[in-house]
Amino acid sequence: MEQGKIEEQFSDLSVFEGLQYEDLVYVYRGLFTQTITDSIIALTENNLDTSGSSSKLKKRVFSIMVECLQNITRHQYVDDEQELPPDKSSLFVICDKDRTYQMTSGNVVNNENIPHLQELLNKVNSLDKETLKEYYKEVLEEGSISNKGGAGLGLIEMARKSGNKLYYTFENIDDESSYFYMNTSISHELDEEPVGGDFNIQDVVSLHKFVLQKNIMLIFNGGLTQKSMMEILSLINEQSFGKLGRKKKMCNVMVEMLQNVVKHGVKRDETRTAGNPVIFYIAQEGDDFNLNAGNYIDNGSIEKVRTKIEHLNSLRDDELEDFYTKCLLNFEIDNSKEAGLGLVDLRMKSGHKIVYKITPINEKMSFIVMQVII
Repeated sequence: MEQGKIEEQFSDLSVFEGLQYEDLVYVYRGLFTQTITDSIIALTENNLDTSGSSSKLKKRVFSIMVECLQNITRHQYVDDEQELPPDKSSLFVICDKDRTYQMTSGNVVNNENIPHLQELLNKVNSLDKETLKEYYKEVLEEGSISNKGGAGLGLIEMARKSGNKLYYTFENIDDESSYFYMNTSISHELDEEPVGGDFNIQDVVSLHKFVLQKNIMLIFNGGLTQKSMMEILSLINEQSFGKLGRKKKMCNVMVEMLQNVVKHGVKRDETRTAGNPVIFYIAQEGDDFNLNAGNYIDNGSIEKVRTKIEHLNSLRDDELEDFYTKCLLNFEIDNSKEAGLGLVDLRMKSGHKIVYKITPINEKMSFIVMQVII
């Protein structure tokens, strides 16, 4: 991809501007395996731990997530003979909004199954807590089990454990299939009244369309710790990136980008108890993968960071290797051009210039976005 094209695409910061002040925690789009679902649950556990959530809330959130992710895994579209079409890949979105965890799943369903799903969901949503419990027993004892392992028990369990209705919608794909979105919410305070009707499932539909338009595989928006960084890497390790050695390069570059946030990022406020806030996402364009990270930095560091990146971008490959050796061996380097090994590694391992943009936030800090192409 030409550098000018990258800068033109990157300059609008559409993804970051849409997420910086939103309550989105993460989005994953693609094939769901056991390893991937385990990593998604672990990322949520880290988020709950850093926010000081009670063990009772964590247990209930995990229980609902397991049901939600198992539902995706059982019913996701899979074609062993060809690459998974982007519009048929499954989706999981989690938000932390208005002291409520909102979990939304998305997967392809056959159009012929929609009437049964609608009937079941409407039935579940019409029942109160006690009658829902009785209905669960009834389905457990009498319901027929499908060849994909379910008689609606997972949906009933999600409604029971969340104490809220299941919001859903279907978006037609073609004559045979549609995309099924389903949301369940759980309050931070378990004794609070059920979440009201302010949730709009169309917001997730719009987000999904945006993700497809940008061909985004993963978005993480939250406090980054070493633990959460490892779970993000685990998600990437499960992906197929075509060319031999690309996955290793992707992971190496990701480590450098995220370690940079862990070490040098700052918090905008004290609402997070652990980890520096970051927005990280991976998108594909043609044969290239775009790795993007945005985080807050002190205004006093801006000129130093800008000088480092500009100097690294100005070096040819042979000059870059020589500069890396000098940094590694602590040879004397002009202080204005001195660069940490992390940024040098980022430049060398990617084989591309580091594209960046710095946006002022207030008198104390700014928001820096970096993009590297693999």
